[in-house]
Amino acid sequence: MLTAISDLFDFHGVADYLPALLKGAATSLALTFCIILISLPLGLLIALARIGPSRVLRTLASIYIEVIRGTPALLQLFYIYFVLPAFGIRFDPFLSGVIGLSINYSAYLAEVYRAGIAAVPQGQIEAAKALGMSRRKMLRLIVLPQAIRVVIPPLGNYGISLFKDTSLVSIVTVKELIFTGQIISSTNFQYLTVFTIIGVIYLAFSWPSALLVRWLERRMQVGGKVAVSNTPQGSAATP
Repeated sequence: MLTAISDLFDFHGVADYLPALLKGAATSLALTFCIILISLPLGLLIALARIGPSRVLRTLASIYIEVIRGTPALLQLFYIYFVLPAFGIRFDPFLSGVIGLSINYSAYLAEVYRAGIAAVPQGQIEAAKALGMSRRKMLRLIVLPQAIRVVIPPLGNYGISLFKDTSLVSIVTVKELIFTGQIISSTNFQYLTVFTIIGVIYLAFSWPSALLVRWLERRMQVGGKVAVSNTPQGSAATP
């Protein structure tokens, strides 16, 4: 059995190309962090526009979300890197990948934020209005703190997906993990070994992140139960 496995996997020369794979993984991580830093606040702004009082902003936000979610991320990256130069707008490959995936993920995150805001009890919003709170103050003190607490687990799941989706930027020649593996395997023809190592690298980053998200989900559930039990209504319902 061990002999058969060793025949399938040729680890000769791994020490020579492993640093290149790790460099590609570092590029994927850099892409992930840059996209998260942009898409998280952008998605929140789009969500607030989507539910805001301005009909124009609501319409624009809705169109943005539907167009981005209705077209493939690959197509969006293709337009940014290959089509925009025809209009005199040029970005380097890394920046093109960051812009493309930030635009893509912000549309999905906007709907996550919107769902979190909708989960805030309407009675609290009505009470804030009765106290004369401005919309901005109500969002800052009452709505957003509760909504963020609700959406942290799904945001974590999107973060894990984003790290894997950075492979899409290979279409604009960014040397992330997958693209680096393609270059290496095309020269040494060790496809099975190279892409198995790539899979292990992805798993090494994604698995701990998934465990963290599950822990956050449990924490959010426990926090929610405690919050409910501490309300007067919860106390009254206890026999």
